[in-house]
Amino acid sequence: MLLCWCLSAALALLCWPLLPKVNSALAPENEVPLRPTAWLPEGKITTVTLSKGKTRRLYFTLKKASGMSVTVSPCDVPIEWSLSSRTLKDKPFKSLHWSTKKSKPEVWWRGPGTEEKLHSFTGKAVDTYSGPSHPSASLYILRLRCKQQNTRTAVYFHKGMGPSGMFPLLPADSRLHTLGVGMTSVTLSWAPSASITSLAHVDNGYDYCVLVNSDQNYPSLCAAQKSIRKEQEEKEEKMERGRRVTVWPILKEWWWQQWDTYAEVQSSISDPADEYADLQCVCQGTETVCTVSELLPDTPYYFDVFVIDRVNGTSAAYKGTSAQTHGEARPPITPLKDGELRWVTFRDRGSNSQYFSFRPRGWQQSGLLTLQSCDKNVKIMVSVSIKGKVLTSQGVGVDLVHIWLQGSPSYLIHLEQDGPLKSQTPSVTEQALLDGLMASVKLQVSSAHHRRGVPSLPSTLQIKSFNRLRGCNSVTIAWMGTEERSLYCVYRRKVGNGEAKTVDVLSFPAPCLGPESRSDTERVLCKYFQELNPRRAVTTAVIGGLEPGTAYVFDVYLMRRWGIPIKYKSKMVKTRNEC
Repeated sequence: MLLCWCLSAALALLCWPLLPKVNSALAPENEVPLRPTAWLPEGKITTVTLSKGKTRRLYFTLKKASGMSVTVSPCDVPIEWSLSSRTLKDKPFKSLHWSTKKSKPEVWWRGPGTEEKLHSFTGKAVDTYSGPSHPSASLYILRLRCKQQNTRTAVYFHKGMGPSGMFPLLPADSRLHTLGVGMTSVTLSWAPSASITSLAHVDNGYDYCVLVNSDQNYPSLCAAQKSIRKEQEEKEEKMERGRRVTVWPILKEWWWQQWDTYAEVQSSISDPADEYADLQCVCQGTETVCTVSELLPDTPYYFDVFVIDRVNGTSAAYKGTSAQTHGEARPPITPLKDGELRWVTFRDRGSNSQYFSFRPRGWQQSGLLTLQSCDKNVKIMVSVSIKGKVLTSQGVGVDLVHIWLQGSPSYLIHLEQDGPLKSQTPSVTEQALLDGLMASVKLQVSSAHHRRGVPSLPSTLQIKSFNRLRGCNSVTIAWMGTEERSLYCVYRRKVGNGEAKTVDVLSFPAPCLGPESRSDTERVLCKYFQELNPRRAVTTAVIGGLEPGTAYVFDVYLMRRWGIPIKYKSKMVKTRNEC
């Protein structure tokens, strides 16, 4: 028997090509075999998956119904949909061949009849068609197509002329209004939904959900959920890539951390009934005014409001809006002239920062910024930026600060005072202010310095005196210079007998005060000096015309075409009483 069965199977395979083909005379050449008809149920939300460029058809009939309504809710991309009625004049032919590939509506199309388009719409907004039934219509056809990409849409079919009550109702003015915009907050308002204000639906599962993002407005709640889930998937994928490269020494610690987070995730998604758990509404409830806070200054945001029916699982979207938060208030920006020496004061306690701008001359777009504080007890910070990008930020003290600028046609200089004075007694700066010098910081910016980088400075700012060369009417002092040719000026000041014993005798004048604050009678000499070997860059000066047994304070200033003059540390020398 087994042998006979095998022979029969082999004979059937050999004779298969010789069998007559199926008679296709009953099917026209332009008729495409379709799947069994997809009937659209009434009173139920149907999710339809659309393939790119392909048309989906849904059918329904109306029996003993005076009217109907069809609602189509796209998710995130525009779709095309239309509703037509098909009228058959005669019954289908009895001699038609029935097959599993053709259902009754497709066979009916071969008979005589007419088709009338009732409604069509293209877009990504929720659209509803409502109208009376056609007495002669035998079949209604709903066609849906998306040209851009694969997507899904929700369809709801309702029999009757009245509202279905399945979707929340939007007011006549469904726009979202902006009541106020601040630096970190935006206040919104909207007209209430009739589904919430009607007495029949009070506390019946309706509420508003306000969403905020920095990308776009969402046409539906489905689009917002899809975007949120996409962001979560990208974060999880990024974390997964990081886990793959995790080295073994920290694998054990990572495992326990993931175990803890897994338990938290499991607890957060344990309730599948709440499909809106991932929305993170900034405002939720039945209030029609919402203030969105904790926003970034000078940043655009998009706002959407959805009214949600949690009983039926449906929603309706208001027309979203956008707003940009205000930027931080800045004081006026003062332009600096090339080579200008400026005194900056912070006497106003209400303003502890000032802004300056500088445009260097020449095609090199370079310059040298020099700053100096007048008091070591005041904390001052300087930052230089280009188009919002900070190039450098550092503190400014009594020692000169040089900042080299290069590569931009414009620079923004920000000076900021951090905190009040530490000392309670009047400092050198405050004493200078009382004397008429209204400044706390001294700055100059110049594009005349074409050498790349900051200029060379003396190895030390100490002034040395020689005891063997000290006489009754003259003294000899020395100081370090640089390899650049510069002008050095020496000033002297006679000190009284009581003043010579005080500690502050060498602190006046203030370190930020230059030769412009000294009297011409105090200037002893000015000389040019240059030495290419920095180790041998020592220059001396013999100061004569002094009184015997008298103390003098000597100050040396290094003068340049650009930059603030450099003041050496004061040196007190007393002439001999007897020679």
